[in-house]
Amino acid sequence: MLTESRFIRACRRQTTDTTPIWFMRQAGRYMPEYRAIREKVTMLEAIRSADLAHEITMQPINAFNLDAAIIFADILTPLIGMGISLDFLKGEGPHIDNPLRRTSDIDRLATPPAEETMPFALSAIRQTVADLTPRNIPLIGFCGAPFTLASYAIEGGGSRNYEHTKGMMYSEPAAWKRLMERVVTVLSDFLAKQVEAGVSALQIFDSWVGAVGPRDYAKFVAPYTKQLIEAGQKTGVPVIYFSTGTGTMLDQITALGSDVVSIDWRMGVDKAWSEIGYDKAIQGNLDPLLLFAPWREVQANTDAILAEANGRPGHIFNLGHGILPGTPVETVRRLADYVHEKAARLEQVAL
Repeated sequence: MLTESRFIRACRRQTTDTTPIWFMRQAGRYMPEYRAIREKVTMLEAIRSADLAHEITMQPINAFNLDAAIIFADILTPLIGMGISLDFLKGEGPHIDNPLRRTSDIDRLATPPAEETMPFALSAIRQTVADLTPRNIPLIGFCGAPFTLASYAIEGGGSRNYEHTKGMMYSEPAAWKRLMERVVTVLSDFLAKQVEAGVSALQIFDSWVGAVGPRDYAKFVAPYTKQLIEAGQKTGVPVIYFSTGTGTMLDQITALGSDVVSIDWRMGVDKAWSEIGYDKAIQGNLDPLLLFAPWREVQANTDAILAEANGRPGHIFNLGHGILPGTPVETVRRLADYVHEKAARLEQVAL
């Protein structure tokens, strides 16, 4: 773990010379270098090639002044080893041919170790860490949160209402418990193996959890997410928990115990941090759509976020969700430079 890197110091709420910045989905379709690779291979082929995953991970690091890399992969990949048939359909996204709709489907799920099912991901991590370490840039490993992965597996793809997921939660609570326990087993092992391969931090993505209310979150989600966070923390690296649409549940999210809470753009950093508590680091939270706006709007909103953070140690600048396809590359470059320069000036004024 690169403990003296700007990003890791911020995860530990230690002082930094300026605010660290990285972007969720910083390697992806908005970059022409990435599109050139994807013209030749499918999404799964890119993920399953350690060389390609390494190359894609490094593309934004070589293009922008970023403080962390995140390994190129997909949160759904662990489901394949469990026996779920996953593919990525052009123009549609993830698609599962055998969604979990019956209790017998859950009982057939396997829980194999990551070395057997995802050796390509671990190899990509080792290659990437070898390139990043001399530059003092840490690599972030990640996985999906149990609720988000379970929802994909049950729904078979994207969903607006999560009818099948909530139906199983309410009508088959014992089956839901078995499913979540198996997912946690697989993900806990995957996180540990990523740290063994060399990542310096872990992020858990709970992109769909805003679909449940506070009572359901407490009963059906939080116990398993907490188990996963604790498993990640046993590796000794900082753990970031990211969720969307959960501004009304920050008390429950805080109780999960992650080292860093990553928030979306629906509330201010100042308000969120005061609710989370200043004993935790915070990550966020520019609206990804603002990157399509004129620079004056990007700059004004960036200034507002930095002002809300108020120079307090432990702020990591990021978007409130991932970079969207079509995002102007020059805006990404300009924003990374601007955050460093603006935050450094604020730090000097504070001193």
